[in-house]
Amino acid sequence: MEATQMLKKSLVTLAILANTMAITACSSDDDKNSAPTGINLATTSVDENEVGAVIGQLTAVDSDSNDTHTFTLDDARFEISGVQLSLASDIALNYEVESTVTVNVTTTDSEGNSFSSDLTIDVNDVLDRYDFGERVSYTGQVARQLLILELNNYIDSQLTTDLNNNVLTTRDEVIAKLMSFYKMTSDEYVLETSQNPLTVATTPSAVQTILADVSSSLKDLSGKIAGNDATGQHKDWSTEFVAFGDKGTRTPEQEIIRLFNLIADNAEEEFFNGNARTDAFGDTITKVYLSDDGLDYKQLIQKILLGAVNFSQGTDDYLDNNIDGKGLLSTHVVEAGSSYSALEHQFDEGFGYFGAARDYLEYSDDEISIKGGRDDYQGMHDTNGDDEIDFTSEYIFGHAANAAKRDRGTVTNAAPTDFTSDAMNAFLIGRKLLADTAGTELTDQQMADLIAQRDIAVAAWEKAIAATVVHYINDTLGDYAAFATDSFSYSDLAKHWSELKGFAISLQFSPFSPLTPTQHEQVNQLIGDAPELVSDNVDSYKADLLQAQGILATAYAFDAENVTNW
Repeated sequence: MEATQMLKKSLVTLAILANTMAITACSSDDDKNSAPTGINLATTSVDENEVGAVIGQLTAVDSDSNDTHTFTLDDARFEISGVQLSLASDIALNYEVESTVTVNVTTTDSEGNSFSSDLTIDVNDVLDRYDFGERVSYTGQVARQLLILELNNYIDSQLTTDLNNNVLTTRDEVIAKLMSFYKMTSDEYVLETSQNPLTVATTPSAVQTILADVSSSLKDLSGKIAGNDATGQHKDWSTEFVAFGDKGTRTPEQEIIRLFNLIADNAEEEFFNGNARTDAFGDTITKVYLSDDGLDYKQLIQKILLGAVNFSQGTDDYLDNNIDGKGLLSTHVVEAGSSYSALEHQFDEGFGYFGAARDYLEYSDDEISIKGGRDDYQGMHDTNGDDEIDFTSEYIFGHAANAAKRDRGTVTNAAPTDFTSDAMNAFLIGRKLLADTAGTELTDQQMADLIAQRDIAVAAWEKAIAATVVHYINDTLGDYAAFATDSFSYSDLAKHWSELKGFAISLQFSPFSPLTPTQHEQVNQLIGDAPELVSDNVDSYKADLLQAQGILATAYAFDAENVTNW
């Protein structure tokens, strides 16, 4: 009995020992670190056009619940900070190019075990393109944008070529040629547009090679300049136009024609009479559009037209709401046979005069200003991929280009401007409202919402013009810093001052301007009719320019640092 009990105890002891050894062996396997088996991304979507956007938090799937993990990737479009996945600081995604993107992420645990996975991110489509199908039309405005550019190009170079080659042999012929860009009959429009190829350069080449490709019916500048429209003007431009001389000395059209005549005078003196022209310092003038008192007629003509045609038509006609049946008070009923309402068309025409490409928000300020960025986004972009630039949708004109230049000048400041986005987003929101409601007249609330977006768009548009005046005051003051030295440039002063004057003239054309007529007249008087070229008077004139700049800064609530940097 005693032996039997001893045997049983021994067997129990052996069993316990065996079980203990088995348990010990199993515990050793369980303590071995396991590799991660998955990667989760908390947020799997991101809005398009958000540069450097934060996407979401990364977590590893791992049976070792207390393990730690790091995350890495090899994709220049993305970056990881800790466990946060973001777009790289200079990258934004584009829904129209790719609606989803994939990034391969690797997670590594504390023991060096790793797992890689492709993560799919949805790109959210946002309202970022002025693209409402067949509902959009503003070819007439594009034609006038091109006419202003073509006139500027002609004065810049081809005019001198025509004078040298005896294509133009009299003063009257010079005036007639300049007027051919400005004022035409229907027959003249057909003749001019069919015979003269467009000179505005594009890369790649343009869809439209002649003006008639943009608009087949008459589209000249004279018919739309402030004062020549029959209804809708907020001032009588025959008595209230402020430019050179006293208020009301000339109408906007008379001012343009006067400048044409001054160019013709220069051509006559230099090319027909054979007399060298000299500036105020006795140096020979080599440009037919430069005067002897510091004016650059080419710049004045272009900038005044951008104001008296584009800005005036955009704000005082198509986007105004003061006359029944015109501008924002046009009918929203879609007539039979039409793709859009009159109200939609009026709004589109206002947008066309601003000059933005339809995918304007997809450009950086550098790209709009042609100062850097992607090679295929340099003031234009082949958005639809047909290897051609369409002037009606893929090219950035005039004021829309200047808005980006001013934004670019404040990007590193404490209070950077964003005239480009402010204007474009307001145009987009307003236009979507119209597309969504087309066919029935707007309710009072819908009209109020539309006017609110109009106000934002035209305010940003005008601020960009005013900021450009501030910019050229700075440039002109910079020119004066070298006055009476060997590094002084007469042509630079004439150019910068004339751009300053032309843009300043433009500020009177919006009925919504925060700059009062009295303030505008004061600014114009301080700028004067020509830059100061007498040494003894330069310091006083510089003080006048700074005073004008201060009036603008106050009226438009510009940040002091931005004013300095523009």
